[in-house]
Amino acid sequence: QLQASGGGLVQAGDSLRLSCAASGSSFGPYALAWFRQAPGQERQFVAAISWSGGSTYYADSVTGRCTISRDTAKKTAYLRMNNLKPEDTAIYYCAADFRGMSVKFRLPETYDAWGQGTQVTVSS
Repeated sequence: QLQASGGGLVQAGDSLRLSCAASGSSFGPYALAWFRQAPGQERQFVAAISWSGGSTYYADSVTGRCTISRDTAKKTAYLRMNNLKPEDTAIYYCAADFRGMSVKFRLPETYDAWGQGTQVTVSS
């Protein structure tokens, strides 16, 4: 089970760190990802990280502004977002792929488990 947190209301240019805490006896070996969904839009890939943390991937829209990481000991993944923009406003979801990093990591249907989402609102 995944629990996302850390969202909030911020101003453009601010930073946030989202957390995704996993419960259960293991935290891997599976890939983790963040997606976001704005009202009226489809769920959109943001970032993904492999079990080892050695491979990370980002959507073009957040490259250079976001960093995904994971702490296996704490069973937690993070998404650090800098220089937030109004267009980053969305509900952010974390997701786990129990089979490891898939070549289809950008697709929501690849993932086996989802957190409940955390709202990020960026005002201009």
